[in-house]
Amino acid sequence: MGFDGAGSLRRHPFRAGLDRRAGGGGPAAAPRTSYGRLLALLAARCGDVTTAEDALADAFERAVRHWPVDGVPANPDAWLLTVARNRIRDVVAGAPARRTVALDPVRHDPGLLDRIDPEVLEDRRLELLFVCAHPAIDPPARTPLMLNTLLGCTAEQIGRAFSVPTATTAARLTRAKKRIRQARIPFRVPAPAELPARVDAVLEAVYGAFAIDWHTTGRELHESLTGEALHLAEVLTQVLPDDPEAHGLAALIDLCTARIPARIDATGDYIPLERQDRRRWDAELVVRGRAHLRRAYSFATVGRYQLEAAIQAAEGAGADPVVILDLHRALHRFAPTLGSATSLAAATARVHGPAAGLAVLDAEVDDRRFQPAWAVRAHLCRLLGDTEQAYAAYTKAIDLSHDNAERRFLVRARDDPNGQL
Repeated sequence: MGFDGAGSLRRHPFRAGLDRRAGGGGPAAAPRTSYGRLLALLAARCGDVTTAEDALADAFERAVRHWPVDGVPANPDAWLLTVARNRIRDVVAGAPARRTVALDPVRHDPGLLDRIDPEVLEDRRLELLFVCAHPAIDPPARTPLMLNTLLGCTAEQIGRAFSVPTATTAARLTRAKKRIRQARIPFRVPAPAELPARVDAVLEAVYGAFAIDWHTTGRELHESLTGEALHLAEVLTQVLPDDPEAHGLAALIDLCTARIPARIDATGDYIPLERQDRRRWDAELVVRGRAHLRRAYSFATVGRYQLEAAIQAAEGAGADPVVILDLHRALHRFAPTLGSATSLAAATARVHGPAAGLAVLDAEVDDRRFQPAWAVRAHLCRLLGDTEQAYAAYTKAIDLSHDNAERRFLVRARDDPNGQL
């Protein structure tokens, strides 16, 4: 992966409370995948992301208290939306009495909320994506804002993905949400002439959601972030049918997601690509990913997501390592990141040996907290017979890992003289 990329528990109480108390399965698991859809719909009506977040957080907190006792409602989304809508109505009703909030007859019209039918939910997520990518939003905040509001990623997750302190990420998110309210940015898909200024940030946000999830091999997140990324990437190819990078992104996510069933075994242990049973790959996603990649190639332009998708397609087809190395080199020239540098080091080692791979790591990766680089370094040091450096690098990779399955895999590789990545 080439990705190096505020909410809080208060914003997303279902992640800790509802999943734990309701068992995390069955109907109670539905809200995990509903957050962005509900938030987008509420925010589009009231024009204030923060107010919508607070109302939705209140709804989830009530669900945590009531559902384990009263049972999960037949339509969880409608229940949550109704509670959140009533909460916003209470806030709006008090707005004229508070001197800090100016009355806006249009934005504070309760009828805007009444027009939401809880039983027939509109999908306004695409509009929210483009709101977050509006030119009035500070560029460094656009992708984090989308990840936070639409997909429920926390400031800590986003900061870790982008190698930015959590406090800095949270501050950017707060400022961006205020800007949406102050600038009265309309919730709509932009006109064609406005799209070029916003598309890159939207694509990066969808990619970011997928990349955050991809580094977790457990099943829970893959029911939410990856599913959302798959859906949004496909929608973007429909909104932007002639954008090669939209098709490249869809191809990348399809091809990688197709492997999820084979990434872990029955006991939950991680299985690297070269050892996966390819019969377990999702054949439909592989076919769809390749179709998107062919469509992207038809425009005869090169882009980051197309190159990443091409690498995944080549890896999946068992292509010549020299061809794969050339693709990694092209990607790193086109969009150099810590991830692309680490992948380039691994691809270089496959063709030219572990010493050449370590040379790439030493020259290109200067972030001592980037976990994948330590994992690759450990493997290459072992291949060179440097057991002391290999053990130290494995230990560092284990310490930096946030995924239990991956951590167990690395521990076994470290402690087994014949272990390998």
